[in-house]
Amino acid sequence: MSPVFIPPDHFRELRHDEIFPDSSRPLEIDLGCGDGTFITGMAVQHPERDFLGVERMLGRVDKTARKIQRMQLPNARIMRLESAYTVAWLLPRASVSRLHLLCPDPWPKKKHAARRLVNQAEFLDGLTRILVPGGEFLLKTDDQPYFEDALVSFEARTHQFERLDWPNDAFFYPTTDFEQSWLDIGRSIHRARWRLITA
Repeated sequence: MSPVFIPPDHFRELRHDEIFPDSSRPLEIDLGCGDGTFITGMAVQHPERDFLGVERMLGRVDKTARKIQRMQLPNARIMRLESAYTVAWLLPRASVSRLHLLCPDPWPKKKHAARRLVNQAEFLDGLTRILVPGGEFLLKTDDQPYFEDALVSFEARTHQFERLDWPNDAFFYPTTDFEQSWLDIGRSIHRARWRLITA
């Protein structure tokens, strides 16, 4: 199985077994997976789960694919596609146990705020579609306005999502390349975790 997953059709909802053959295994998604540090770390730690990275930039896709191949991880794959479209339209319904959005593009200009994933109804509706009941959305960002937008968006959806505690030692969680670069210069990382209670 190639570490690079190419959808057989970009214009229909995928089946779980098209991404990984055993659809009974938990599937986790890493949106904007950068150089693959997080997804490969998780795949090593959790061989009982499957991990799909989604990344738009070709160089990062290639780097992650090489890392997956070198580490011989049958439970990790990378797909080159845009994140919002992937969540809103492509991933299978009720298939994802956890979706990770780690240090996303903050779109810092006020006029670009609508481009933030957490501000897009299509993305948020997509989350309710693809997460399994009780599935989780986990967000980390160094950008305070982005984090505040996420809090507002999910506060408006308390009928669908419940915010969970996320203490430092809650579970194994690798530091991404982007997160480490911000930590190295003293920036704070904000994080939040929500569980789907109803679609």
